[in-house]
Amino acid sequence: MAIFSDKVTTAFELPGHRVVENCGIVRGIIVRSRSILGSVGATLQTLFGGNITLYTQLCERARDDAYELMLSHAREVGGNAVIGVRYDATEIGAGITEVLAYGTAVRVEPVNQELAQGG
Repeated sequence: MAIFSDKVTTAFELPGHRVVENCGIVRGIIVRSRSILGSVGATLQTLFGGNITLYTQLCERARDDAYELMLSHAREVGGNAVIGVRYDATEIGAGITEVLAYGTAVRVEPVNQELAQGG
């Protein structure tokens, strides 16, 4: 079952939907390190100031991977949405970063489904 981005939120409710089941806490965790080439390139970028695009790309990829792992975990436990989504990042060691995406997997139904079923 797919979980689409319109069913993932940092809020604790989805407008137009009602939570019918709490499937539990879900998470996606990824640990990334910088490559030597990436570190050298990023170091060169720091000399010029501004956005360090090599690090930005690394961070975005880590967040995306953690997010996708979280959605996969949500599907495994039977969820069709994730609410209360948060990210956390921790530097484990020099150049090694853990990124965690977590939230609550839930099953939701459209509110108008109740009306369609006469309820």
